Amino acid sequence: MAIAGATSLRGKDLKYWLEEGGFPAGEIKLVDEEVASGTLTEVAGEPAIVQPVTASSFEGLRFVFFAGSAAFAAQHGPTADRAGASVIDLTGGLWAGDRARPWIPRLDALLSPPAPSALTNDHYHTWLAPSTPAILACSLAAAFAEFSPIRLAIVFFQPVSERGDEGITELEGQTIKLLSFQPIPQQVFDTQVAFNLASRWGAGSREQLSEVRQGIAREVQRYLEDRIPLPAVMLVQAPVFYGYAFAAWAEFKSAVTEEALTSRLGSAGFKIVPADEPGPSNLTASGESQPIIAPPERDANVPHGYWLWGAADNFRLASVNATHIAERLLAS
Repeated sequence: MAIAGATSLRGKDLKYWLEEGGFPAGEIKLVDEEVASGTLTEVAGEPAIVQPVTASSFEGLRFVFFAGSAAFAAQHGPTADRAGASVIDLTGGLWAGDRARPWIPRLDALLSPPAPSALTNDHYHTWLAPSTPAILACSLAAAFAEFSPIRLAIVFFQPVSERGDEGITELEGQTIKLLSFQPIPQQVFDTQVAFNLASRWGAGSREQLSEVRQGIAREVQRYLEDRIPLPAVMLVQAPVFYGYAFAAWAEFKSAVTEEALTSRLGSAGFKIVPADEPGPSNLTASGESQPIIAPPERDANVPHGYWLWGAADNFRLASVNATHIAERLLAS
């Protein structure tokens, strides 16, 4: 198999999980964009060099995981597909294709899974591994679907590592400069993210937070549409390096017990944090292969309304889902 975009934060976490999570990988090939080629790293404890993509990079591979930039996946994903590999895209770069399907295998017990044979794509397929917030939103919607919620809305607090190493460096630099009363760097976000919560980035940012939010909403729509009602999604930039935290509001037409909701959350893949343990946070979620969530809390003013608070490792959850897809394809 190959990890395309191996030097990205997402690619590094995926490589770690493939090695440590027990996936039966005989060989892991590392490829990336030209600027990153030649990087020295290791695979299974042995030295490895990140290679540039060539015409033969994907020949003879069973799986190719795209984990770098969306543009890199869009450029090389079709080549990997034509070479006979099963392509699993974690970047969002291949969502526009009509020969690809999103998949969250942990939800197969709650929602009808996509069948590997459903695509008219010769005998190879491109599979879309949704982003971490999309996995969380779909999982919450699937967990509560049988109770027919009137409303389900989720606010995600995004870490700066979603913008890669550059986002981490900028938050670090802003923090240091602000504490010493100096001008702050703003090349990535074009706004202050340190010690701040923001609903938008500056106009000079290469991306806009509203575009990221719309992308998450499109992922959720594509996965859940025509199956269960869609949740509302909001995105806030948080001054943290890693890990998503989220707050969710679920309101039901009739009474539902906290125990019933908690049970369904467990069925959807959430790890429930007991009240006598440290609550969910981006710190406690670090390295967790499951999203963590506190038991639902009934609202004091709205009948049948519940608040939820949870968190997830923004890279690990996506890596685990991508390997689950590969495992299901191997077993099919």
